[in-house]
Amino acid sequence: MGKPLCLSKFGEPRIDMPTSSKFIKPYAGDPQIGNLETPLNSSALSQAFLSNLPAYRQGISAQRRGLEVGMAHGYLLYGPFALLGPLRDSNVPAIAGLIGAVGLVLILTICLSLYSGANISPEVSRNTLPYTPPEGLSTDEGWSEFAGSFLVGGIGGAAFAYLLTANLPLLSSLVAGAQ
Repeated sequence: MGKPLCLSKFGEPRIDMPTSSKFIKPYAGDPQIGNLETPLNSSALSQAFLSNLPAYRQGISAQRRGLEVGMAHGYLLYGPFALLGPLRDSNVPAIAGLIGAVGLVLILTICLSLYSGANISPEVSRNTLPYTPPEGLSTDEGWSEFAGSFLVGGIGGAAFAYLLTANLPLLSSLVAGAQ
């Protein structure tokens, strides 16, 4: 016959759901590592996405990593400061957004510099299994190069976003003229 059905507290038949132990397992079968393999973090799509991020991509220098991460942060930080900042209803929301984004990038660079001077232990960077950071970010010098490039990239990304929004009428007329 089949597997006996379980009854709910009201006496109705109930179907047992699979336990989470089938889907969530310790990384590499070792529970002492302190990481779990889940369908989300161990799928091929997640692993391909994370391995292509600048923090984990192999074969690039700490300076290039800092430039990529800084450009993305500067570009994305400009919009909230320009559109949602306290000067959004004034005559200068674009300049205020640029100054706010550059200011936050400067604060983040100071935080990265403080982290680089904190004597990073290589054991700490091994806790991100299965995604181990590259060797360039396991030294104080590598973090200093990353922080300096982050500043340059962040200011450049915010300036690029500002230039795009400042020249939006020109860009929209170019696109409309092409149709």
